[in-house]
Amino acid sequence: MNGAESLVRTLKAGGVDVCFTNPGTSEMHFVAALDRVDGVRCVLCLFEGVATGAADGYARMADKPASTLLHLGPGLGNGIANLHNAKKARSPMVNIVGEHATYHVQYDAPLTADIEGTARPYSHWVKTSKTAQGIAADTAEAILAARTAPGQIATLIAPADTTWEEGAGIVQTPAIPERAKVDESAIANAAKILKSGEKVVILLGDKAVRAAPLEAAARIAEKTGARILGETSNARMQRGAGRVALERVPYPVDQAVATLAGVQHLILIGSRDPVAFFAYPGKPSRIAPEGCLVHMLATPADDQPEALERLAEAVGATQKLVIAGRERPDLPKGALDPESIGAVIGALLPENVIVCDEGVTTGRKFFPLTHAAGPMDWLQLSGGAIGVGIPMATGAAVACPDRKVVSLQADGSGMYTVQGLWTQAREKLDVVTLIFSNRSYAILRGELANVGALNPGPKALDMLSLANPDINWVSLARGLGLEATRVETAEQLADVFKSALRAKGPHLIEVVM
Repeated sequence: MNGAESLVRTLKAGGVDVCFTNPGTSEMHFVAALDRVDGVRCVLCLFEGVATGAADGYARMADKPASTLLHLGPGLGNGIANLHNAKKARSPMVNIVGEHATYHVQYDAPLTADIEGTARPYSHWVKTSKTAQGIAADTAEAILAARTAPGQIATLIAPADTTWEEGAGIVQTPAIPERAKVDESAIANAAKILKSGEKVVILLGDKAVRAAPLEAAARIAEKTGARILGETSNARMQRGAGRVALERVPYPVDQAVATLAGVQHLILIGSRDPVAFFAYPGKPSRIAPEGCLVHMLATPADDQPEALERLAEAVGATQKLVIAGRERPDLPKGALDPESIGAVIGALLPENVIVCDEGVTTGRKFFPLTHAAGPMDWLQLSGGAIGVGIPMATGAAVACPDRKVVSLQADGSGMYTVQGLWTQAREKLDVVTLIFSNRSYAILRGELANVGALNPGPKALDMLSLANPDINWVSLARGLGLEATRVETAEQLADVFKSALRAKGPHLIEVVM
């Protein structure tokens, strides 16, 4: 067994049985080893940013890591934006990055690069294997790092000769450490604050926005008069019919500040002290009001559901929560705008759907209109680097082949990783992609005013336009192997969306606004 096969077999033994790949010459022994190892699914991606984004989406839904296979330093570089998003989402991932043979690096061949230096800012763990005999042990160490709470990015660099020389066989992954339990004194302090009668917000993130811990948080809020909010962006929320309707801290800084105005205590559970996405002249960076006391109850590495149950008991919030039924919106008629699109989506989303939301500006209206749909999992852009939506939906569909995935996708960010549609077609993934075709980077039009760049001229506005020429999403999707339809009214959107939800396999709907 060569080093490559020992690496792949160690991945499989450690529970990493999906690999999103974009290989090159230095990874050919890894590719060959895949034929000799049963039970590892390989998914070809035509751009490394699709591979890393798909591994992110997979991890969010599978609650375990996939691996990526990337070609040398430039391949890793191509995947960095979605590694950034995955790191912010706390998604576990094992990157295998090919490298020149150990003896060849000294010659500075055209693709030679500082792979470790490239990987470190976007990885929690980085290592270059030195020998074929040691690569399996390094792989097991990478899996351990990736699966350590709260979920980490592990990058293993594999020189070509460590894959073709004789390996040492399979190495078992060490036991994964359990999440830490929150100290009892922290629970008691939070309970005291909640009973104080002062204005308290419990800010939830990470695992605390899953269905069961969210229900516990709502019981606490009902008992104590506190308010619960979610972070602006969450890796995976469980929401919809029969679940708590959680609102989030708004993205626009003025709205966010207004939402937390007057709050005296902020209790963090799987979340962080909220800050504005960007600095704006004359506006605060921190969202909480001056004088608000911030209390970290449970970090993302802690056992957040267990902490919430103990806190609920401490404040006497032990009675089962009654969640009132909610009505889906009526199907609208006429022109398409964020409200009418959101109403169609909210009216038609099926139960158990996975929604991957990179709707950006258009998508801001969707959240309240979808509270009654589902129940569902809702995945968001966590790190702010656009271009994750299509890959994230791809990975989620691989993780959950028995569930429908709906991808809510802005047109500008969709072009960053459009190659992911080809992977959806090749793998016959059950994904419906709604492209919101407003032919602009609409979010940046608002940002011009927010940062004080007033009275933009034709050059500035031209940089925010996706027209001249218009992108033909239907032709583009069909060329990549998908069924595709263009809609221009709410009635057309409802009809086509219904049909796509009933069918199996990938379908793209261009929603012209």
